Amino acid sequence: MIMRDFKRITLLCGHYGSGKTNVAVNFALELRKQRDRVAIADLDIVNPYFRSKDSSSEFEDNGIRLICSEFANSNVDIPALPQDMYAITDDKELSVIIDVGGDDRGALALGRLAPKIVEENDYEMLMVINCYRPLTRDAESTIEVMREIEYAGHIKFTGIINNSNLGIATTPQDVLKSIKYAKEVAKLSDLPLLYTTVTDDIYNDLCDKIENLLPLSLQARPV
Repeated sequence: MIMRDFKRITLLCGHYGSGKTNVAVNFALELRKQRDRVAIADLDIVNPYFRSKDSSSEFEDNGIRLICSEFANSNVDIPALPQDMYAITDDKELSVIIDVGGDDRGALALGRLAPKIVEENDYEMLMVINCYRPLTRDAESTIEVMREIEYAGHIKFTGIINNSNLGIATTPQDVLKSIKYAKEVAKLSDLPLLYTTVTDDIYNDLCDKIENLLPLSLQARPV
């Protein structure tokens, strides 16, 4: 499928295990095909173990700037914001994908940038949802997490991405079973369900069964 036109800033949020970082990596690579100056910003200060920096070599190969904490992928387990994160709001020629933290605590980092992002008004704030994670198994719980993130980050969501999966064990049936949940989240939040994502290997099994199905490549992990 053809993706929607990107805003200058695309924010991706979701609870732990939602898969938002993998979505962010794929979005950044797709955005680079469309625009010359692209960055991915990792503001996830809560979970230092699965981060956008895992794909740093791929970003370098594709000319994508990586904005992340100097402690990412190190053994220093402390919250730390990227030193150059204000380039996100100050450099209007830079198109940015932002990987926001996994819950309201992670979204606090976003709060520092929110006023300028909202003022510019060239952004999307997308909630990545996964019904197979313990704290977002139903629509009501997912909405609660969304509201916590909005409150902490000071930006309202504008759309939903259904990334429900069980990792490499995900089957086409698992994805099909998640559609009812995703539509309910969209209805309760009064937001559009923009995409349902799947890995490349099962996309052909579902492309004629699910609207707005988006194939993703799995994030490369360091050896």
